[in-house]
Amino acid sequence: MRCFQRHGGLLILCGGLLLQATEPVPTNPFDGAIRDFELADQKTPPPRHPVLFVGSSSFRVWTNLPTAFPEWPALNRGFGGSTMADLLHFYPRVVQVYSPRVILVYEGDNDLAQGTPVTVVLDRYRQFLERVQRDLPETPVVLLAVKPSPQRLHLLEAQRAVNAGLLRFATDRSKVIYADTASPILGPDGEPNPRLFLPDRLHLNSLGYDQWRPVLHAAIRQAMGAPTRPLTE
Repeated sequence: MRCFQRHGGLLILCGGLLLQATEPVPTNPFDGAIRDFELADQKTPPPRHPVLFVGSSSFRVWTNLPTAFPEWPALNRGFGGSTMADLLHFYPRVVQVYSPRVILVYEGDNDLAQGTPVTVVLDRYRQFLERVQRDLPETPVVLLAVKPSPQRLHLLEAQRAVNAGLLRFATDRSKVIYADTASPILGPDGEPNPRLFLPDRLHLNSLGYDQWRPVLHAAIRQAMGAPTRPLTE
C-alpha cells in the first residue's frame, strides 16, 4: 500500500517520489468576497426578504447604506470591481439565496471600462432579468442608471446608451423599474459634478449618495406598489 504526505502543492510518496497535487482553482476573482458574505450570514443571519442592493463598488463603498433606508430591511451585497457577468455567475449565492422583496442592481460601469460592448452589457442584463422572472417571479427589480464620473468621461456616450437600454427594459417589462441615478450627479455643463466624488474621481462621496437616496427611495416605494412621495428629512 502506498503512503504519502502533502507538502504545499506536492504529494510526497513514502519512497520519496514527488507528485504535483491538484489544488482547487478559483473560478472567479470574487470568490473570496462571496464567501465573506456567506460567513457573515452564518454569524448574523440576514433579514428575511430584504431589500437587496447588489452590484459593484458603488454599493460596496456606500458603507452606511442600511441606515440610509431605515424604512426597510436593506441588505448591501455590493462587491467592488464586479461586472454584470460576475453578478450572473454568483446569482444563486448573492441574489436567489436571499428571496429578496426588491432587488436593486448597479452594474455596467466596470463592464464598459473593461471594453465590453453596450450590446453585450444589455444582453447580460436581459439574462439577469429573465432569471429573476423565472426564480423569483414576484420580486421587482430596480435598475440603476450607470453613473457618469470624472474618471470615465470618455465612456459618457456608452453609459448613456446602456441607460437608454435599461429604460427600455423598464418600459417593456412588468416589475422592472428604472432609477435615474445619472442625472442628479450632473452639473449645469452636463458633466459629472466633481464635488460629488471621492478623490479617486470614480466613486461617490456622501454628498453624491445624498443625490441618490431620494431617487432610490422613490423607486423602492414604486416597486412595492406604494405611491411615491418626497422624503421627509
